Amino acid sequence: MTHVVLLGDSIFDNGAYVRRGEPDVIRQVQERLQNDWKATLCAVDGAITTGVLSRLSRVPSDASHLVVSVGGNDALASSGILREQARSVAEVVGRFAAVQDEFARNYRTMLDHILALRLPTAICTIYDARFPDPQEQRLVVTALSIFNDVITREAFTRRLHLIDLRLICDEPDDYANPIEPSAKGGDKIAGVIAQVVAGNTIFPRSQVYAQ
Repeated sequence: MTHVVLLGDSIFDNGAYVRRGEPDVIRQVQERLQNDWKATLCAVDGAITTGVLSRLSRVPSDASHLVVSVGGNDALASSGILREQARSVAEVVGRFAAVQDEFARNYRTMLDHILALRLPTAICTIYDARFPDPQEQRLVVTALSIFNDVITREAFTRRLHLIDLRLICDEPDDYANPIEPSAKGGDKIAGVIAQVVAGNTIFPRSQVYAQ
């Protein structure tokens, strides 16, 4: 039996944020899968990259596919850098580089442990979020690029499926609040997960070439 396990943060564990009576992502994934397939939520709201390691013991023994979405809370924890004073652009870039280096170390360590399970694995980028203030939105999207660069490089280097949430949750009502997916956004995410697990090749796909 195909058994899809979701790991990560509130991108998947979004039940507390959708409107009352609306489905969360894990329910939407289950509804999108074939009748004899199963989905299990091992993601937890608020998780950071290093926290995913403690959830691996909860992955069911019959799991067949893993989907990982994490990194947004790592970025949130570093968001104070956007309000720090600096004497030069070089100093700002240096601070961002230090944040990226730490995230890269943690993300690679996480993937090493996940891939040790030897299961087909897909990873997700961090989506752009939706802040009401245009200037804040612009700064957040720019800052998130240093995290997403790490994620996309790891996907390509390790030849993993990449689910680019920036291109999936691309409308304001895909968000329940500035940083959490709504039921509509969750349904779009679930649809792509179902395609990845099923190996759907109906829609055109990009090809990435890496040595």
